[in-house]
Amino acid sequence: MPPIRRVRQHVNPLSSKYANPAEVPDWSEVFANSRLPLHLDIGCGKGDFVREMAARLPAWNFLGLEIREPLVDRALIRRDQALQKNLHFVFCNANNSLRPLLADWPGGCPLQCVSIQFPDPWFKKRHQKRRVVQPELVDVLAEQMPSGGMVWLQSDIEEVCAEMCDRFDENSAFVREGASWLSESPFPAQTDRERVTQEKGLPVYRAKYIRDR
Repeated sequence: MPPIRRVRQHVNPLSSKYANPAEVPDWSEVFANSRLPLHLDIGCGKGDFVREMAARLPAWNFLGLEIREPLVDRALIRRDQALQKNLHFVFCNANNSLRPLLADWPGGCPLQCVSIQFPDPWFKKRHQKRRVVQPELVDVLAEQMPSGGMVWLQSDIEEVCAEMCDRFDENSAFVREGASWLSESPFPAQTDRERVTQEKGLPVYRAKYIRDR
């Protein structure tokens, strides 16, 4: 495998470099069966979580979106080496690419599950407009998800997870399951950050939303 290019830890999604939406692939060519239920992981990083999920759940398709292009290039190479036909990655800014990526899915978008895990916190107040969960992104998910679809949010920073919850609470299409943080993930795989955080004995803040109507 070729060496990975230098990867910036923080990428400003408001930069002009990321102003254009991603090119939409032909989903019927990307996936062996594009009509399988779709799990979307927004901000997938190296893609280890969705790669393991795709291996464990062959009756689902998995799509990872990531704004750092070198990570996507490497994830696609590893996918091809493993011959995973239910997995794809797209280099993009999710906030301007999500709608076009999902809008023209052959046979209708099969989006059933969304995960947003340990997103860049952008601590400085003037930078918080760069956070990935914005009202427009929630609106697109409400448009594309069927009743009963699930959104899973988690972070090791309580303020960040609380703000993500605020954005979903503002949209009447989503209902939160429970009023407090959830103790366990529903998934059989973990992100690297989740595993390291738990190994250190630190808390992970988790919330689950259901597409209500």
